[in-house]
Amino acid sequence: MFNHLGRLLAVLALAVLCLQLWFAGRIALMRFIAPQSTSFQRSEVVRLLKEKQQVAWSQQWVSDAQLPTTLKRAVIASEDDSFAEHGGVDWEALKGAWKKNEKAQARAEARGKPTAKVIGGSTITQQLAKNLFLSGERTLLRKGQELILTLMLEALLDKRRILEIYLNSVEWGEGLFGAQAAARHYFHTDAARLGAFEAARLAVMLPAPKRFERQPGSAYVMGRAGIITSRMNSAQLP
Repeated sequence: MFNHLGRLLAVLALAVLCLQLWFAGRIALMRFIAPQSTSFQRSEVVRLLKEKQQVAWSQQWVSDAQLPTTLKRAVIASEDDSFAEHGGVDWEALKGAWKKNEKAQARAEARGKPTAKVIGGSTITQQLAKNLFLSGERTLLRKGQELILTLMLEALLDKRRILEIYLNSVEWGEGLFGAQAAARHYFHTDAARLGAFEAARLAVMLPAPKRFERQPGSAYVMGRAGIITSRMNSAQLP
């Protein structure tokens, strides 16, 4: 019995190791080859086919040189202001998010509500790791794999490449992915021509693009974009 259990554990350990090596190989190739799609995008295709029986899709890869400094600074200022400095995980931001979630949960329970809105502390690299390879479920196993993938991305790619892949694959609306598609859709221009305030408006949309795309010029988006614009000059680029 114990021998059988030992063999089973060895097989499982080997399978996990092979999976990690496969992930590492995929990431290493991304130094030279842009990913054709992400796990999140593929899941969106399935969802759209099920719900609407059609897939309206817009995405066009643009090189790092074509991604404007305005957008890079805006996204870093909005999503991950220590992106150029951390090793993939901002532990202080995670600690802060944890404390805020505990307080929000306590307030929700005091009001008779079962759960509160969860505040994330994910870095750009963590978001990219999740979008590239993982599902949207919230489990400890998935979070552990996300951490491993995040460290792989940081080890095998430089920060500029990580940001380039992120800005070309992140969602900016239903079936709308990447900076070029977002710039064309919302501002009828190329990503390279985005001004500071336009870039800030796009950055504000990232946490909830499907919600904000219904009102991209809402008071919240415009007000938050003004704040992001004021922070952009201090945003450190990789």
